[in-house]
Amino acid sequence: MPHVKAQAMTEMTNEEITQRVSDLREELFNLRFRNSMRQLDNPLKIREGRRELARLLTVLRGKEGVKA
Repeated sequence: MPHVKAQAMTEMTNEEITQRVSDLREELFNLRFRNSMRQLDNPLKIREGRRELARLLTVLRGKEGVKA
């Protein structure tokens, strides 16, 4: 999945962010599994995925805080 820029994350709806978070979690699971089997070409993809997941969750939390 392509990397989403921070500006684009703030413009996404809560449903889009939630969908992207679930997709990233599934992708990270697969990357960790492939890494344990030594089949992963670039282990840095795990780090990038974790960071993007954290960014998305931060944006989601900020949007929920604004509504409350």
